Amino acid sequence: MTTFAAVLAQQLRTDGGRPLVTFYDDASGERVELSVTTYANWVAKAASLLVEELDLERGDSLRLDLPAHWLGPVFLGAAWAAGLVVTDADAPSAVVCGPEELATWAPRADDLAVLACSLLPMGVRFAEPVPASVHDVGVEIWSQPDSFIPWDPPTADDVATRVGGVESTQEEMWRAATTGTLVSDGGRLLSVANPASPPGVATFTEPLARSGSLVLVAHADRERLEATFVAEHATARFPA
Repeated sequence: MTTFAAVLAQQLRTDGGRPLVTFYDDASGERVELSVTTYANWVAKAASLLVEELDLERGDSLRLDLPAHWLGPVFLGAAWAAGLVVTDADAPSAVVCGPEELATWAPRADDLAVLACSLLPMGVRFAEPVPASVHDVGVEIWSQPDSFIPWDPPTADDVATRVGGVESTQEEMWRAATTGTLVSDGGRLLSVANPASPPGVATFTEPLARSGSLVLVAHADRERLEATFVAEHATARFPA
C-alpha cells in the first residue's frame, strides 16, 4: 500500500541530497534546483499552510492553476501529504494560482481559499499587495515549519486526483508511476509539460517513484532545449 508520504520517505532515506526538480525559465534566466530534502521541506511548508492556516481537511479538493513551474510539484506533494484531492473542477475547496490567473480567482476569495504565487525567483512575495482575502504564498509560506505530520493521514485508498470526473487513488497513481515508461530508474527526465496539469502529472510522479529527477523547462526554443538536455545529463525527454 503506497502513499506520497511513503514514497517521499523512501527517497529521503535512499539519497536525500540528489537533485529531484531542476527548473529553467529561459525567458527570465532563472534556474532553481531542489534536492529531495529541500523539496520535502517545501512540501512540508506548503502542506502546513494548506492545513494549519487555511483549515483544509483530508478529502478536500485543490486546484493548481499554475503554469509550468517548480512550485507545481511542491503543491502536488503538499496536497497528497495532506490527503487533498488534486482536481480540475471549477469549484474546488482551494486554488493555487499564478499572477496571470489571479484576476480570475481573486473575486472568489470570499468563497474559497485562493493562494497566489508571484512566480518570482526563490518564491518571493508579489511586488504589490494582492487583493483582499487572497493569500500571498511568498509571504505566508516562509513562517511554516520544515516538517509536516498530518493529524488525519491519508491512506493508499485516498483519492489523489479527480480529473474530468475520473478518480485515481494514491495507490493507483504510484503503481502507475513505478511501471511507467517516461524515465528509467535513476534517470533524468527533461520535460516542457506542466506537471501541475493533468497530462503532465506523470512527468513528476515517475521520476520521484523511480529514484530519478525532473528537469522542467519553460519558455525554451529547441536549441536551448538541446543544450539543457546535454548540460543536465538528461536521459529522456517529454514529449519524446
